[in-house]
Amino acid sequence: MKQETMISMADEFIEQNPNTNISPSLLRRILSKRRTWVCLFISVYALLLSFSWNLLHSILDWYNSTTSLDSSSSSGSFGWPALYASILFGAVFGLLSMAAALAIAIPATVVTWITVLVLLTFAGKPRKALVLEGRKITKDIAGFVIKIVIKEGNIVAVVCAVIGYFALVGRNGEEDS
Repeated sequence: MKQETMISMADEFIEQNPNTNISPSLLRRILSKRRTWVCLFISVYALLLSFSWNLLHSILDWYNSTTSLDSSSSSGSFGWPALYASILFGAVFGLLSMAAALAIAIPATVVTWITVLVLLTFAGKPRKALVLEGRKITKDIAGFVIKIVIKEGNIVAVVCAVIGYFALVGRNGEEDS
């Protein structure tokens, strides 16, 4: 009786809201494509980058003002402002990549977690054991995801810092000549 009530409620909802009838198989096919996740990652990264544009611009303004002061006083601290600015650029891009990766990793992690719990349920685990296993699995999956996201964020930060340093030093060297 309870199932019939739920089915009739779902049918009523679909009849009242015909525009929300999206085929689950279509959604599943779209989300199973690798290019969908790549596009989602790029769009999240672009959104985060647009929000942090003022921060990046202020770092560049600080670098320009510091190098203009150094060139007028002709001191020997040519490379230090570029090093500081490139480290800040690397940190910003590293944090942005970690945030974008988390935006993608969280749905995938939840799907993995649910799949493992459903498989354990079908394997015949009792509820108490399932709850204990679920807690262990949650800790393991969360720890694994955090380690990977931090590792990838650090790699992006180092690469961006090195590229930023050489770009800033090269740009400053061209202005001096």
